[in-house]
Amino acid sequence: MEITKIVLTTFLSVIALFIITKIMGHKQVAQLDFFDYISGITIGSIGAELATELEKPYKPLIALVIYGSVSYVLNLCAQKIPKTRKYINGAPTILFNDGKLYRQNLKKSKLDLSEFMLLCREQGYFDLGEIQTAIFEHNGKLSILPYSNKRPATPEDLNLTVKDSHIGTEVIMDGRIMGENILRMGLNEKWLIKQVKAQNFKSEKDIFLGIYHQHEDKLTLYPNEV
Repeated sequence: MEITKIVLTTFLSVIALFIITKIMGHKQVAQLDFFDYISGITIGSIGAELATELEKPYKPLIALVIYGSVSYVLNLCAQKIPKTRKYINGAPTILFNDGKLYRQNLKKSKLDLSEFMLLCREQGYFDLGEIQTAIFEHNGKLSILPYSNKRPATPEDLNLTVKDSHIGTEVIMDGRIMGENILRMGLNEKWLIKQVKAQNFKSEKDIFLGIYHQHEDKLTLYPNEV
């Protein structure tokens, strides 16, 4: 009987965490700011407690809902009321600009010089002379604006005209035809199979990944490895 209760409360914990995370948004599982980090740890801890609470599982469940609700409301306030963002999420801080290193801003961001240099090197900048501005974002990442003569040349800089890039669509994955993707592009499976055979494959089962570039009318196939 106790094992059954553990199984049921565990499933309840998983469902509750899934619903709350979906409500809070994908930022909770992507780039976290300070409050998201704290709430993520706490909600996970409460969820673990809910999974093993056999006597009164409603207690951690209520705490889970309240904590998730508070996080959702604060994130909503940050979106709707711009003035609250710096208090809830924090604000970006300029650490370096035009050859000047701001010691007080480094101290405010809880960074020492070695950590700052490490963040610069991680983005490929080993010489501060290449950097015009470095900003420490509220999510703990460093954004760098290099001097114009230090950044990679673009086609516009070279007065070149290039074609726009477009994302391809997966039409075959692991030997299975992605029917919805094909229909969305106005194609059909009969056309796809014909294209597969034209590239000397017996069927879609021989394909690990197939990507169709609609703007170029090009089908790229990656075969299964033997």
